[in-house]
Order: sequence, then C-alpha cells, then structure tokens
Amino acid sequence: MGRRSMGETAFVLSRTVLTAPPLVPELVLHLATEVTPLWQATERELAATGLPPPYWAFAWPGGQALARLILDQPALVAGRRVLDFAAGCGIAACAAMRAGAAHASATEIDAFACAAIALNARANAVEVTVRAADVTDSEAESWDVIVAGDVCYERPMAERAFAWLTQQAANGTLVLLADPGRAYLPAGLREIGRYVVATSRDLEDREQRETRVFELAQSAASTTRSSTMR
Repeated sequence: MGRRSMGETAFVLSRTVLTAPPLVPELVLHLATEVTPLWQATERELAATGLPPPYWAFAWPGGQALARLILDQPALVAGRRVLDFAAGCGIAACAAMRAGAAHASATEIDAFACAAIALNARANAVEVTVRAADVTDSEAESWDVIVAGDVCYERPMAERAFAWLTQQAANGTLVLLADPGRAYLPAGLREIGRYVVATSRDLEDREQRETRVFELAQSAASTTRSSTMR
C-alpha cells in the first residue's frame, strides 16, 4: 500500500469513525458522521486550512452500488486485476478483494483520500495498492476490470473520465460505471444493476438515491464516445 504521511493518516483517524455503509454492511470504513467535526465543516472552513473537499470521508451512492454488485456477483472480479478509479474511500476496491480479486488498485489524486483508502483496506483485512496518480494520463497500464463510482458530477471530470473509460472498454477491459443521477452522465449506456441507497440530506437533496450500474461494453464504447452529455 505504500507509506502514508503520518499527518494525513492522523487527520483521517481523528475526524472519522469506523462505520458500516448502509448498502454494504459487510464492510467498515473510516467515514465522517454526524458526531465528527468534518461532517459539519463548510467548504470555506476547509479552504482556509488548505484541505480539499473531503470526498473520501463519505460512502457515496455510486461506490456503494459497485461494492454491492461485486459482493453479490463475485465472478465479475474473482481472480482478476481490478482498478477502482477515482476511488474516494476505496469501498469498491475493498469489496473486490473480499470477492476474490487477484489484485486491486485504488487511484486518487488527493493525499488524504489515499490515506483513507489505506486505512479502510486495513480495517477490512484486505490488501489494496493505493496510488496517488491520475491514471488517465497513462497509456502503458491495463487492468482486467475498472470500476468507477460517481464520477459524473462535474462536466470536465465527467468528459475526461468517460473518454478514458470508453477507450479502456474498447481495449477489452470490463468497465463498470455507477451513477446516482448526476448531471453529466452520458446517454446510451447499458444498465446491469440498480440499487436504492440511503443517503443524508446533509450530502444529497433526498434521503435515498436510486443508483444504476452500467457496463461499457466493447461494442458500445465507440458509439458512446460521441454521445451528448446531459
């Protein structure tokens, strides 16, 4: 998993509690909850301390849906090399290892997220390789399975991620994308699963999010590249 900064690890530990996400009670994660200061912190307060938005501190619906699918259908990842792309808290990577993946990597550009993923892997007694990198800049690596949850919330992120994911699917990788109805989800994807995920009104605009999981099939990858973003 690599050596994590003690400052980042200590920060995560001091502002989260081990919690089982509602859709995936088999796992425990270091998450911000109503009893932790990070839950109440505003973007202005975080910016004043130089902390990026703590997306890693919450089990977002897309990640929970992917983890649930993987645990219910372990054949998707068993014996395979899995990448949890823009992993957040790393829930999907942890689920993949629990389901029998040969190897799981989780990639994030936020050092605090990397620390959280390493802690979450340890809490679930699994090995996850944590990488602080933007893998969309690399053409040399390949994986058997790539999972991506909740990456369509901002247009630049959605367009960049989707272009890379469709290319990976065209190269033969199984690509699974989970989305709870974000604004920039591309059209024309093949749905393979649907879940209702409990959420908090402090994070979302409702108490439940219907979250769909899509497969970017090889045959669909070339046609969906030109899909109009919603």
